[in-house]
Amino acid sequence: MSSTSRPAAPGLHDVARLAGVSHQTVSRVLNDRPHVRPDTRARVERAVAELGYRPNVAARTLVTRRATTLGIVAVRTTYFGPASLLAAIEQAARAEGWFVSIVALQDLDGPALAGALDQLQQLAVAGVVVIAPQRSAAQELRERPPVVPVVAVDGGLEADLPVVCVDQAAGARVLTEHLLGLGHRTVHHVAGPEGWLDAEQRVAGWSGALQDAGAPVPPTVRGDWTPASGYAAGLALAVDPEVTAVFAGNDQMALGVVRALQACRRRVPQDVSVVGFDDVPEAEFVGPGLTTIHQNFAEVGRRSIRHLLALVHGGQAPPDGVVAPELVVRDSTGPPPAHAPHRTAPGPHERTSAP
Repeated sequence: MSSTSRPAAPGLHDVARLAGVSHQTVSRVLNDRPHVRPDTRARVERAVAELGYRPNVAARTLVTRRATTLGIVAVRTTYFGPASLLAAIEQAARAEGWFVSIVALQDLDGPALAGALDQLQQLAVAGVVVIAPQRSAAQELRERPPVVPVVAVDGGLEADLPVVCVDQAAGARVLTEHLLGLGHRTVHHVAGPEGWLDAEQRVAGWSGALQDAGAPVPPTVRGDWTPASGYAAGLALAVDPEVTAVFAGNDQMALGVVRALQACRRRVPQDVSVVGFDDVPEAEFVGPGLTTIHQNFAEVGRRSIRHLLALVHGGQAPPDGVVAPELVVRDSTGPPPAHAPHRTAPGPHERTSAP
C-alpha cells in the first residue's frame, strides 16, 4: 500500500474498543434503542465523536429494515418557483436527519411520474415528496395511489393525499384588490401556461376578485413564465390606452411586461401599474422595484417534510398544509393616470399579509 493511501475509516468495533463496551451496545446506542445506561450511552457517543465514526447507511438499512432516505420527484427546470421548492424541501429533509434521493424529470406527465415513483420505491425510500405543478401529475396520483407515503407540493392537487402549498388564489386576489384599491377600473392578466395548476389558481383568484368588485374581467393573455413571453404580452397590452394595471402571473413575465411598456413609452407606474408573483431576488432591485407576492418556500419545505414524516411514522398529516402568501408593495404600482386618490396602500418595500 502506498504511504499516501487514506487510512481505513473507523468501524463499529473501533468505537466499541474505545468506549469499553460490546459492539452490540454500540449498535443499540446508534439505533436509539432503550435499556442502555446513561453513562454507557455517553461513553459511546464520545467515542463516536472522537473517532469521527459514520454508520454504513446501506448496511444499517438491510439489518434494521428501517429506511433512512426520502424521495423527491421534481420537474427539471430553472423556473424560480419549482427550483426554490426543491432546494427548500431537500434542506428541510436533511435538517431532520434524512438522506434525500431526487428524481428530476424533463416533463412531469403521468407515465414519467409513475416511473419515478417506481424507481424510488425500488430504492426503499420511506416516503416521497412530489413537486407537481402540472395537472397531469395530479391525475396520475389520483388514478394510481402510491405504495409509500406521498405528500404533494405546489399547486392545489386534487388527489386524495396531503398537499402543502402557498395559497395561489389568495395571492392573486390580494394583488388584484391592491390594484383596484388604488383606483384602477380593472386589471389585465398575463397568465401562465395552460395545464399548470399555479397558473389556473392565479387566474381564479384574479377573476374572482374582479367579479366580487363588480369590475370588468378582461380576456387573459397567455405567457410561458419567461420574460420574453411577458414582453410580447406587454407589447400587445401597451397599444390599448384603457390598460392601466397589469397582473403578470410570475415576476419574470412581469419584468418583460415592464420592459415592453417602457419601449412603448408608457411609464410604470405613472401610466400603467404592474405586479408579479414569486418575489424573485431581482424584483427589489429592478427599476421600478416590483410589487409582487412573496412565497415562503422555506416554510413550504419544512411543512412538507413534517407532513411526510408524520405519515412515515404511522400518523396523520397536520391540517396546516396551506401557507399564506405575502404582499410586497414596491414602486411599480400607483393610481391610474386619470385619477390619483390618496394612496392608502403600504409604502415601498412594506409587507402586508394576504387575508
